[in-house]
Amino acid sequence: MRQTQGRGIHKPSNLSVALSITTAYRTSDATRPYLDTMGEDGYQRYMYEGSDPALYTNRALRDAMQLRLPLAYFIGVAKGVYKPIYPIYIIGDNPGSLEFTLGFSAAEVGINLADLSAPDRVYAARTTKQRLHQPVFRGQVLAAYATSCAVCRLKHAELLDAAHIISDAEPDGLPVVPNGIAMCKIHHAAYDRNFLGISPDRVIKINEDLLNEVDGPMLKYGLQAMHDQKLIVPSARRLQPDRERLERRFDEFLAAAS
Repeated sequence: MRQTQGRGIHKPSNLSVALSITTAYRTSDATRPYLDTMGEDGYQRYMYEGSDPALYTNRALRDAMQLRLPLAYFIGVAKGVYKPIYPIYIIGDNPGSLEFTLGFSAAEVGINLADLSAPDRVYAARTTKQRLHQPVFRGQVLAAYATSCAVCRLKHAELLDAAHIISDAEPDGLPVVPNGIAMCKIHHAAYDRNFLGISPDRVIKINEDLLNEVDGPMLKYGLQAMHDQKLIVPSARRLQPDRERLERRFDEFLAAAS
């Protein structure tokens, strides 16, 4: 039987259709890419409540699908904190696997996923990552780092990103907190371009050529001054950057400087 604790389908008593779906945050979420899976067709799945397809909440999602009505999807990024995704549509019903298929357009309702071409599957997967996985990943990482840059302590959320240690373009670049670090936009850009590296023991390194440059205060205080400083990480070990990922990424930083 599917676990339903921490999940929910919201259906007002005076309506036959659901208005929203919820996946609550669990401690294990930090190391999992997402609670429900993305199918090989590139579309996200949402598990039934319980194992009875006729349960009233499951029927409420089925009714929303038949009427092509949008829903809000609330995904937990920390205890009591949710990232809203809107609109979400139920575009398919899969009783055999006790799951619904989620999409982002009413036009997708009822499409035959088995007939999707390879480019269509790639496009669907890219859309799912951009509109669902990445916003949730950012929310989880920023929550883990108390909305603060791990390099310089900047605390303005609008200026912060969730930087991947292993790029999400790689098969194992999963959107999980141990593969992420909260960084301000300047340090994120420097990290992605190997101007800034982080050793496996969480020491910040700045590219040697950059260390020898003379420029304005941003270079001096924003980058050069960060050299040999310790990365600021969450106190909970399960939320801290994964050492093996850091080592692999640091090897790329060193190779780029050679």
